[in-house]
Amino acid sequence: MSPTMSTWQELAAEKKQRQQAAIPKDWIVAVPPVDQLDVTDVPAKCGLLTPFELEITDTSDVGVLLVKLAAGQWSSIDVTRAYYKRAIVAQQVTNCLTEIFVERALARAGECDAYLKKNGKPMGALHGLPISLKDQVRLKGLETTIGYVSWIGDYATRDATLATILYEAGAVPFVRTNVPQTLMWPETFNNIFGRTLNPHNRKLTCGGSSGGEGALIGMKGSPLGVGSDIGGSIRIPSAFNGLYSLRPSFNRIPYEGSTNTMEGQDSIPSVLGPLSISLSGVKAFTKAVIDLQPWTKDPLAVRKAWDEEGYQLKEHGNGKDLCFAILWDNGYSLPTPPIRRALEIAKKALEAKGFKVIDWPGFNYGELSTTVSHIWAAGSLEDYATTTAKIGEPVIATMALDGVSSSLEWLTPIESLSAYELWQLQKKRTELRKAHLDLWESTASLTGTGRPVDAIISPVAPYAAIPHGKNADVTYTMVWNGLDCPACVFPVSKVDPYIDVKEPRDKFLSKADEFFYNLYDPDFWQNAPTCLQLVGRTLEEEAVIGMTEIVDAALSAYKSLG
Repeated sequence: MSPTMSTWQELAAEKKQRQQAAIPKDWIVAVPPVDQLDVTDVPAKCGLLTPFELEITDTSDVGVLLVKLAAGQWSSIDVTRAYYKRAIVAQQVTNCLTEIFVERALARAGECDAYLKKNGKPMGALHGLPISLKDQVRLKGLETTIGYVSWIGDYATRDATLATILYEAGAVPFVRTNVPQTLMWPETFNNIFGRTLNPHNRKLTCGGSSGGEGALIGMKGSPLGVGSDIGGSIRIPSAFNGLYSLRPSFNRIPYEGSTNTMEGQDSIPSVLGPLSISLSGVKAFTKAVIDLQPWTKDPLAVRKAWDEEGYQLKEHGNGKDLCFAILWDNGYSLPTPPIRRALEIAKKALEAKGFKVIDWPGFNYGELSTTVSHIWAAGSLEDYATTTAKIGEPVIATMALDGVSSSLEWLTPIESLSAYELWQLQKKRTELRKAHLDLWESTASLTGTGRPVDAIISPVAPYAAIPHGKNADVTYTMVWNGLDCPACVFPVSKVDPYIDVKEPRDKFLSKADEFFYNLYDPDFWQNAPTCLQLVGRTLEEEAVIGMTEIVDAALSAYKSLG
């Protein structure tokens, strides 16, 4: 702590002031009143972005951006400046950023433009593309706090491995984004930067822990970003903001050099992965990183090259006779009407294209969820307390707006476990993984293709984006971390109060199920995005992306029919 600062509150306030000072003064805009809930149109109406900059940032396909950048049709400086302006607008209405470094990013963009002009070819697969980074991926010379006041002033002496690879691929890291303190929340709030809001409805959470990424990209303030996921932290913000994303298998994307919470907990490690405005962005990021052989830089990175045959679905009937299984509920909480409708839309869209869709057989996902959460909690309280004790910052105990935790609060403390007790949980997880594998293999008798189910389509959460402080169910995401299954999120629809009416129920699967049923109000959720996730087998990222492309195309065709 600086000798002139006596409290953690003063240190946090000073950091926030430095962040505000990093915003160019002529990029400050008139923000709408707090009662304007949907702020997604502010960038187009605020007058900061030129028509050309709006054209750039309204481009809905990362593949198109990459083609224009590689051909020199659009310069990286122009594209980076356009996205930076839009990111700063997003910051002013959703509070989604942490680190702002405009001149540094523009200088990097200039290097990309100079390289293209000199060599007549792009620098790499992500040439000139602005990429946002969750406040975990270290960049040399910048602080990385992950929402801890204690880590203010900790300046990175080198780039994280993923950042190094992104530079090699020609990308332009240009902002870092907000997270919850400890990262172990499905919402986004900390004592330094405050709360991040959902741009579609600022009374709703943006999700977490990659919530800043979700809100930023939901505002089209970045075309492609990096988040992390230990229990849904990429997928939940992606779903709540209507985006595409990928939770890859353990260590497929390099984590080395990035900051994390609960470091050393390797049974269910966090993974880094992309969030994007388009599925082409998810693929471009994943392939670009893997093609640069991360296993030569990160000792834990899986030595597995990009599998083009996997992407072409060679082991899945070459994509011609796929069979998808729908997980209608997980036995813990029923999806609310908008999510149920999204599942039904996906089924109809796939069947209209001639694919088979079956119901996923039941599994004890409740036991798996409990096992996973107890593995996380084995030493987490000590980890948080050790970090915050350096400066006396309190560990945040609730994400509620009024600061009062509920009985369904996500971060429920449990006593630390002994090494032996942790081993028993890890053993149980292995047993559950084996049981789930056997179940998946047994579906070969149900598909009619001669193969087991090709992929599972599941809710990301039982609801669309939920009011602040209420996101207490991550069971639909955390089970796939426990099983180490890659999962790709894709948008389906939006909440429509005229269709997604609340239906009477007198029986509930759990207290959480009853709580969310009573909370659901279709009018309050109006226009909130609804998304689903496609789940594949371990280390099958390429096939998951390929199958999600098929589902996405089927949905587009189905919607075009009205």
